[in-house]
Amino acid sequence: MKTNVYIDGFSLFYGCLKGTQCKWLNPEALCQAVFPHHQINRIRYFTARVRATPSDPQKPDRQDIYIRALRTIPNLTIHEGHFLSHIARMPLAKPPRRGSRMVEVIKTEEKGSDVNLATYLLLDGFNAEYDVAIIISNDGDLEEPINIVQARLGFPVGVLNPHLDKKKTSWALKNAATFYRRIRGPVLNACQFPATLQDTKGTFTKPKEW
Repeated sequence: MKTNVYIDGFSLFYGCLKGTQCKWLNPEALCQAVFPHHQINRIRYFTARVRATPSDPQKPDRQDIYIRALRTIPNLTIHEGHFLSHIARMPLAKPPRRGSRMVEVIKTEEKGSDVNLATYLLLDGFNAEYDVAIIISNDGDLEEPINIVQARLGFPVGVLNPHLDKKKTSWALKNAATFYRRIRGPVLNACQFPATLQDTKGTFTKPKEW
């Protein structure tokens, strides 16, 4: 079955990669391992550029190297959203008996990835680019695009939940999907890029922190 895969990069990272030694993940190898009977036609990877922080000034550099690794996959396309930061007033978890119960915080939110993912899922469906679509995400906001692709276009849509913790399940997404799987830890170890890769710019290596 000709299959397109749509990856929510941040859902994947925070679901099963953060805090592990598996960040150098090859998403094409992952798709082939989890769905061996599918012909992976195209992979669309949705992300946004992170910013340096005082505690982790090298964060953007590591992301740049990983994006470079992703670009070595011929059938993978990267789609970038962006981050927005603004000051917001939030209630304190443990407010004092006296004084303000609110505090100002800098709130940073990733924008664009879910909308972009839904847009390309629908666009590719209308263009009959796939026989099956698979979404790697746990974002319940994708429920309606999945319903439209199935009901109006007649294509099955599967969901691969990147969260290793079974408690973190979007039931809206699970119930909407034609089929549903969850990423298992061992497959991540088996689906890593080689430590050293080569592209048109030369040779590069996995970040030492990973």
